[in-house]
Amino acid sequence: MAAVSSPCSLKHFIYPSFLPYSLRVPSLAEIVTTMLSLFTNLLLFLSLLIGLCNCRVTTTNEEVQTLNTNTHFNPQVPPLRTLSSSKRFEGSSEFVKLKYHMGPVLSSPINIYLIWYGKWPQSQKLLIKDFLNSISDDHHRASPSPSVSDWWRTVSLYTDQTGANISRSVSIAGEYSDLRYSHGTHLTRLSVQDVIATAVQAKPFPVDHRNGIYLILTAEDVTMEDFCRAVCGFHYFTFPSKVGYTLPYAWVGNSGKQCPEVCAYPFAVPGYMGGGGPGHLTPPNGDVGVDGMVSVIGHELAELSSNPLVNAWYAGEDPTAPTEIGDLCEGLYGTGGGGGYIGSVMKDGEGRTFNLNGRNGRKFLVQWIWSPVLKACAGPNALD
Repeated sequence: MAAVSSPCSLKHFIYPSFLPYSLRVPSLAEIVTTMLSLFTNLLLFLSLLIGLCNCRVTTTNEEVQTLNTNTHFNPQVPPLRTLSSSKRFEGSSEFVKLKYHMGPVLSSPINIYLIWYGKWPQSQKLLIKDFLNSISDDHHRASPSPSVSDWWRTVSLYTDQTGANISRSVSIAGEYSDLRYSHGTHLTRLSVQDVIATAVQAKPFPVDHRNGIYLILTAEDVTMEDFCRAVCGFHYFTFPSKVGYTLPYAWVGNSGKQCPEVCAYPFAVPGYMGGGGPGHLTPPNGDVGVDGMVSVIGHELAELSSNPLVNAWYAGEDPTAPTEIGDLCEGLYGTGGGGGYIGSVMKDGEGRTFNLNGRNGRKFLVQWIWSPVLKACAGPNALD
């Protein structure tokens, strides 16, 4: 790490002087003159102190070269106001009332059943599967730290009422492709359960009550109720009247052509910032829509694992609108995040932005998760 010199010096500090005590009663003119002198010196002292502080802040935002070709930096991007105006920083838990509501967590080895809805290029499928296969320690295979499996360790800190932790074993157990858009190109929160029912009835994989979660990923030409306006992804559980079983599931859409500035942030920025705001960041795998999806997928899987039936870990008293462990850290990717900064992340030699390493040499930018131990947002790329 390169040392950074500061242009500030303590020798320029000026301390206010005080007149010696006198038994003589001073005149009004003397009192006024003395007070003005003290006030002037005090202002000068404060201005120099503020200057020193500003100099110290300036040096912390400079790029710091690491031992490899990656560079740490803390880019400022326009804060998102489309989905949530409350930016949660990596601060204390003083105002966060995350509670356990006695429901189950996914403590058994987690089997992910992928449902590809619509037409998906193979390259995009491989990118998403590399991320999912990087979660488990069994698949991380020498991925350098900070890794995706390191990131999942924060999720695995959550327990159920028996003390069992969320499993660190996560694998893809099956895939189903719905190339014919069997339920149309516009889905709703209810009709997405029909998509799951179609996949289950086609029997490409079993109904997995104990270990299974169902991940529906819609192609870039598929619209979803509230997509881009209020959600980029969501999770819930299926209704027996729709699917025949109660199964935890999550949905995430590809926003590449619909609203990348909302759901692929910070790889795209809102149009209203086009004239004067900071530019977008380069996605680590060159695909704005799918690289943006990866963080949303991580967000939803963390919350699905810690709150699968919406009665386990969340803040607030309304289970129909819970604030969960991903929501608490939305928009935060590294140390020093907040106020338009995503936090300290890395940039490789080609200028691609990331904070996690995965299998097959992949790099990802994934938001942090609220830690029940630190009572703060946490990620393996933290600098402190």
